[in-house]
Amino acid sequence: MSILKFENVSKSFGEGTHKTDVLKGIDLEVREGEFLVLLGFSGSGKTTLINLMAGLEKPSKGRVTFKGAEIEGPGPERGVIFQNYSLMPWLTVNGNVQLALDSVFPKMPKAEKEATVAKYVKMVGLSHATTRRPAELSGGMRQRVNVARALAMSPEVLLLDEPLSALDALTRANLADEIEQIWEQDKKTCVLITNDVDEAIMLADRIIALNPDGTLGTEFPVSIPRPRDRGEMNHDETFKRLRAEVTTYLMDVGIEAKTEGSRNLPDVTPIHGIAADVPAAVAKAQEGMIEERFLDFSQLHKIYPTPKGPLTVVEDFNLKVNKGEFISLIGHSGCGKSTVLTMAAGLNSISKGGIRLDGRHVEGADPERAVVFQSPNLFPWLTARENCAIGVDKVYPKASQAERQEVVEYYLERVGLADAMDKGAADMSNGMKQRVGIARAFALSPKLLLLDEPFGMLDSLTRWELQEVLMEVWSRTKVTAICVTHDVDEAILLADRVVMMTNGPQATIGKIVDVDLPRPRTRKALLEHPDYYLYREQVLNFLEEYEHGKHGKSEAKTEKKKKAA
Repeated sequence: MSILKFENVSKSFGEGTHKTDVLKGIDLEVREGEFLVLLGFSGSGKTTLINLMAGLEKPSKGRVTFKGAEIEGPGPERGVIFQNYSLMPWLTVNGNVQLALDSVFPKMPKAEKEATVAKYVKMVGLSHATTRRPAELSGGMRQRVNVARALAMSPEVLLLDEPLSALDALTRANLADEIEQIWEQDKKTCVLITNDVDEAIMLADRIIALNPDGTLGTEFPVSIPRPRDRGEMNHDETFKRLRAEVTTYLMDVGIEAKTEGSRNLPDVTPIHGIAADVPAAVAKAQEGMIEERFLDFSQLHKIYPTPKGPLTVVEDFNLKVNKGEFISLIGHSGCGKSTVLTMAAGLNSISKGGIRLDGRHVEGADPERAVVFQSPNLFPWLTARENCAIGVDKVYPKASQAERQEVVEYYLERVGLADAMDKGAADMSNGMKQRVGIARAFALSPKLLLLDEPFGMLDSLTRWELQEVLMEVWSRTKVTAICVTHDVDEAILLADRVVMMTNGPQATIGKIVDVDLPRPRTRKALLEHPDYYLYREQVLNFLEEYEHGKHGKSEAKTEKKKKAA
């Protein structure tokens, strides 16, 4: 039986030449008691769709009904959990949850309200934090309050609009598991909007893709038995097949090749000695440079003074990197990944030990070590071309202005910005800005490329696209690179070796996995490679071991089994 129904629904915003069609011809039935996941990416109309279900928007054409009656506005039978927490900062955890009860059930007796609040606060694991205010809570805890508040209103349908997207990977996975357990207990109808394929498969009875043009795409039934364990999914053939099918579909409908170009680099040499003619002069470019131990981290330490005494964040970090290697550095939040990267960049002082690049000690920032941060830090008043040109004059002092401009344009073209070189940074999407950041780094012809979670702020599809852009440009330059990430698939996709760090403080290298997968790599090809999930399992097992401290793996598994039982 359907509880929510869309009949030939379209939604547009604006009028005349300013009219934008967001959703087109949507026919959709949400079955009572099911967990439906709508999977799509930025601009595909996901939030508009959930707003129509919630009654926050009305269709331009067609009907949206709840139990056969047309939806005229918001109602307590449809609880919504948004990406942003929207908590009252002056109220405690209990106070924020009770606020919802006061508005929906004003005549409920006080004792019953208190019992209801306590029930749902306990359900989301916040009984220990009932008197804390939002400012005293982590992002994951604030979102748990949001979930408890929605559940306390006792809705018949729970509408979740990317509720986990602002959280780190570990918190996101744990909260997704909790949402599934809550759904199992209450058997409410759930509709989740997400751009994360793994999250969709872990939670859904059905997955429906939203196409970039605002139409509904393919439906994927999920037949994997519940409860679904993330570690065990790595061995589940149904999971692997479905993951490949959904990923391939989304990439086919959402990604167009944007790295084609005909521009060639001028034959100019940067000040730090790598010729930039790519790919014709690669052999000549590498003359005289060290091949082995090109980058050498030796007994590296980072120690910060604190009122309680010295705090060792990174301890005895030792790593030898050959020229042209791509290293992924992965670990849980706070394990010192970015600290190692900023020391390599010369942006953070070394407390003990040393870093040598091409036989010389790293001291201070230098364009020979280019950094791409999570936020691209562009000058908003400059164009893509002007932002990319920063530093190029210093790096190529003997080149003509025309040759320097060719270097800039070559890399902007490579990252898919051939038609947007003169677009202002202030008018760019986050994805476009990060493309400029990548182009700017490569334009410096660095000896070492350092990437600090460069795609962490982007939706999955944009992240996939820019990963492929990065691999395409890197394959032409073979610059030595280190990428800090928390994304297991990204780490394997990019790297020759995945270096895993133990939890901080006193974080160090816990394990290194050599990734012997063919290049050039694409996400589609890797998902079909027989060894891919073996590498994935090694990294996931390491991260799970350190999820609850050094030996938390068995405790975490036991707790999950208890909850499932």
